[in-house]
Amino acid sequence: MRDPLPWLPGLPVVQAPMAGGAATPELVSAVSEARGLGFLAAGYKTAARMRDEIARTRELTSRPFGVNVFMPTADEADQAELDAYAEALGGEARRLGVAVGTPRGGDDDFTAKVENLLADPPAVVGFTFGCPETGLIEAFRRKGAAVVVTVTSAEEARHAEAADALCVQGDEAGGHRGSFTNTDRPGIALDGLLAQVREVSRLPLIAAGGIASAADASRVLSAGAVAAMAGTAFLLCPESGTGAVHRAALADPRFTGTAMTRAFTGRPARGLVNRFLREYSDRAPAAYPQVHHLTSPLRRAAAEQGNADVLHLWAGTSWSRSRPMPASDVVAHLAAG
Repeated sequence: MRDPLPWLPGLPVVQAPMAGGAATPELVSAVSEARGLGFLAAGYKTAARMRDEIARTRELTSRPFGVNVFMPTADEADQAELDAYAEALGGEARRLGVAVGTPRGGDDDFTAKVENLLADPPAVVGFTFGCPETGLIEAFRRKGAAVVVTVTSAEEARHAEAADALCVQGDEAGGHRGSFTNTDRPGIALDGLLAQVREVSRLPLIAAGGIASAADASRVLSAGAVAAMAGTAFLLCPESGTGAVHRAALADPRFTGTAMTRAFTGRPARGLVNRFLREYSDRAPAAYPQVHHLTSPLRRAAAEQGNADVLHLWAGTSWSRSRPMPASDVVAHLAAG
């Protein structure tokens, strides 16, 4: 087993790399300063923006932190399905005063991001939606950076054996399911997934999904994880970039549950159940990032207009236990056990 201890934090708490704005340099540095491991999210950002956020984080902390990158996806989008979904969303767009977006593919500036990270690596580089080639993992290792790959099944864990550690993401996790392929297979609850992955891999495991308390963290550590990763627990922190509509929804009693949906991006993701999720989940094609770009203008307008019924409200199953408190307090709360 490769030893990840040089980059593991003083406390076994990792902040999830929440793409879309929540994982600000202020949040990441606050978590790392509290002796957890903060994670920037490079997804949906240009390589230049990623570099700026790394520089800002380094201004705020000298402690280790990570940067997570989306692996390029290659969904074969059916144009007829995309056209049908765009037509179905037409009424929503008109009510919001915008036009439906233009669906497109793309690699999320992956190559430029990897080149930048290799030139000036953080302590940890994470990969979601797939596993990089062994040569790239070894290149990061030679630069002194550990590589963590998100897995959602034992099969994915086998494919990621060249990594330094695995982030084992249970079905309870908020936001996108980090699976290697865009399928409709049922998710696996975290406790069962940890056991399945441990059967096929001896790499250090970071457990993610529904973790909101010291008891949750203690449970996964007792099951063999080296650290517990939380995302939703940090959404209400003052350092987080969570939008105002999203923050309000997390405390709004009319939202009573979460569900997986493709409605917003074309890839399974867990969020609070709102009208958009209920009405469009069964109609969205499995096409990422095409659907993400298709719905982007609607979601942006919904945020500006305070419309929680159309916005993507990513949240894990533990969302009701999130509290507005400084990130350092969340780290201490999770590590208390």
